Amino acid sequence: MFRLDGRVALLTGAASGIGAATARIFADAGADMVLGWYSGDPHDVKPVVREVESRGRRCLAVEVDVTQTDAVEALVRSALEQFERMDVVVANAAIAREVPAVELDDGRWQGLLDVDLTGVFRCFRAALPHMIDQGYGRLLATSSIAGSLQGWSRHVHYTTAKAGIVGLVRGLAVEVAPHGITVNAIAPGVIVTPQSLDPVNSLGPEGVEEFAGRVPVGRNGQPDDIAYAFLYLASEQAGFLTGQTILIDGGVSLSLT
Repeated sequence: MFRLDGRVALLTGAASGIGAATARIFADAGADMVLGWYSGDPHDVKPVVREVESRGRRCLAVEVDVTQTDAVEALVRSALEQFERMDVVVANAAIAREVPAVELDDGRWQGLLDVDLTGVFRCFRAALPHMIDQGYGRLLATSSIAGSLQGWSRHVHYTTAKAGIVGLVRGLAVEVAPHGITVNAIAPGVIVTPQSLDPVNSLGPEGVEEFAGRVPVGRNGQPDDIAYAFLYLASEQAGFLTGQTILIDGGVSLSLT
């Protein structure tokens, strides 16, 4: 169950957090990995490459800026040259920036949406011709509880982008379903990652610790919690599930307090 033997998975935002966990868990399930990483990210992708290869899987790390169409298309070309197929794309690269709405100028608004929403579409669009030719594919994205379900003060551009992924997944799923391709997203709650621990643009360590007390299951999420859900969505067993954004938040959205 939920194996990826013989599959090739492309993953952006692979150097840390949910991306790094997903790379490891996909490799455990048998997938060869293409890891997209960004040079401006302070995290090193090399340990993730080593983890994938230590599991006996092939791994290709490619620098990519998801705001650049040419770079995303080059990433997909590199994957196809190396592995000759493309089965799964996990568009996970994203940033968070705290900016009050009255100070949110066009540049900062567009800059975040270009990564968090349009970057997802660029990855999907680049992979689609090859998936259509194969008659099989899994297109997956990382949304968020912020935007897909709840608001987040001083992060309106982030919530807009993450809510936009919900619409992207729904619309594209209907279009590509006849080609054997499913399209889904996960909307995580608070996950302990470098992004959520950022004290400038996100909750920071104290905020993350405080939030855990509000979660019915008694803890915040870990990257593996999301990665295992991505594994199911990437598998053949998820072939009847498409157009959905799955909320994984430990039940916090169910509570009134």
